Amino acid sequence: MLQKSLSKKLLTNVLSVYFLLTFLVTCGQVITEYINTKNYIQNELTMLQKTFSRSLTRAIWELNTKQTVTTAEGLLAIPMIEGIIVRDDSGEIISQLGRSLDIHELYSQQLVQEEVIIEDTPSGLFGYTFPLIFEFSGRATQVGDVTLFSSREVVLSRIMLSIYFLLGNAVVKTTFLIILFLIAFRKLLTEPLTDLTEQIEAFELNDDIDGQRIDIGTTERNELKVMEEAFNKLIDKVSDYRNQLDDTQKELLISNEKLDQHNLQLEQEVARKTSNLSQAMMDLQQQKYELEKQKLTLTEEIDLRRQTEQELLTKQKELERYLDELNMAQERLVGSEKMAALGGLVAGITHDINTPVGIGVTATSFLQERLEQIEAAYKDKTLSPKALEEFINDAKQSTSLLTTNLDRASELVASFKQIAVDQASEAVRNINLKQYLAEVIRSLHPKLKKTKHAINVECPEDLQLNLPAGAISQIFTNLIMNSLIHGFEGIDQGEINIEIKNDNDDVVIHYKDNGRGVSQTQLEKLFDPFFTTKRDQGGSGLGTHITLNLVKQTLNGEIEVSSEEGKGLSYMIRFPKTLQQSANMFD
Repeated sequence: MLQKSLSKKLLTNVLSVYFLLTFLVTCGQVITEYINTKNYIQNELTMLQKTFSRSLTRAIWELNTKQTVTTAEGLLAIPMIEGIIVRDDSGEIISQLGRSLDIHELYSQQLVQEEVIIEDTPSGLFGYTFPLIFEFSGRATQVGDVTLFSSREVVLSRIMLSIYFLLGNAVVKTTFLIILFLIAFRKLLTEPLTDLTEQIEAFELNDDIDGQRIDIGTTERNELKVMEEAFNKLIDKVSDYRNQLDDTQKELLISNEKLDQHNLQLEQEVARKTSNLSQAMMDLQQQKYELEKQKLTLTEEIDLRRQTEQELLTKQKELERYLDELNMAQERLVGSEKMAALGGLVAGITHDINTPVGIGVTATSFLQERLEQIEAAYKDKTLSPKALEEFINDAKQSTSLLTTNLDRASELVASFKQIAVDQASEAVRNINLKQYLAEVIRSLHPKLKKTKHAINVECPEDLQLNLPAGAISQIFTNLIMNSLIHGFEGIDQGEINIEIKNDNDDVVIHYKDNGRGVSQTQLEKLFDPFFTTKRDQGGSGLGTHITLNLVKQTLNGEIEVSSEEGKGLSYMIRFPKTLQQSANMFD
């Protein structure tokens, strides 16, 4: 009884391959349609940036939260927008509407510096983040960023009709092919194989073997015809083999007699060989005993070495853990030092801003008082031309005073904001070194105005740098503060000279003060972390260490220091004017 039909198996294999190919092609077409539609939606999100970024930027700069939320709601009303997140320059969320991802996990509260495509496969959300840049006083400042979200459901809703068409097309083609294959296999393979099988099953091995030949009744020379001829040739060979078998049986009887004689001779030879083998086995047993003793000794030695290796690995893991803990502690201390410096900058700039703001408040109060006097005289009809002239002069002086002091406050705020942003960021940007150094020194004015110390800067007017501005700010801030705190201790009128030269592709900075200097022993430890002579006064010993890391790691430069006691301290710093963007991307 036929258990498995060859034609059915062949048909099943062919159709299985076709089904698989059809499924893969259909899936590929669906995926391609999905990707193309998704890319089109991402391009539409990019176009929305050009449409809405200007209004969102101005609203955030002017602190107009209501307008920001209104604009975000308008964007959410667009069908392809599933959610929106708007953040300010500090990374805080101003507006979060609709479906969205956790923005803090994506960017760790840092603003993006360029356009970024984000995607979350489990939730099906994907989005597009772009920075909001506001140009003020000739400077471009990032005031926040915006993230627009769309989803897999939006893409599927657009391509659903195409998916139905592709599935219907695959079903129709597959049904037609199945019917065609069933008819062809039945006519060309199944029926001829059935006829051939019945004739072979009727075959009997008897004396009339020549009469057992088969015939499938076709003249076409195909595989079945070849099987018929091969079976008939097999019958001819079986007939010949039967004749040869009779002859071979006669020869076998003669050979058996000779084999009995050889067996007797072999038994005698085996007895002699067995005696020799017994002696050899005894020798081998002795050698085996000696090898087992050596193996036992080697096993004990290997166990001892493994135990020693395990102990060494344990010690190594403990040392690696201690090293990781030390590195983490150092990173936390460096971060604390940066935040402490930024806090001091905030306190100082706040005090400086209070002066022009206080003058403005005084001028406003005086102007309001004079205005009330003029208004009273006008109502009493006692206003004279002289009184009006005096009021106009007072008003001009007050408005002039207001304009001057508010402009100064605005410059202080803009300068402080740029320095603060640079110190908190490692973004690469183009700066004029002389102008930027003036802003850094202006931010340190609260520390300098209480002293008689002087800072002299010699720098080319057109020296442009393209590198992390925050590193430049922090280097000069650390050097100047070290001179004020350590170098000028006990000195009333100190002097700092900063000489900057343009050397082809590099910039060379020679920083020198006329302070107390340091001894040779202190100079050798100057860049070591946590080395300070002010430990009892709250010094952390990280200022020069941070400066060394900024010059060598962040700016790919070199720094050298020299000093003599009583003759001040001198730094020679060299680094390239242009730093590759890829070397300073944030993680």
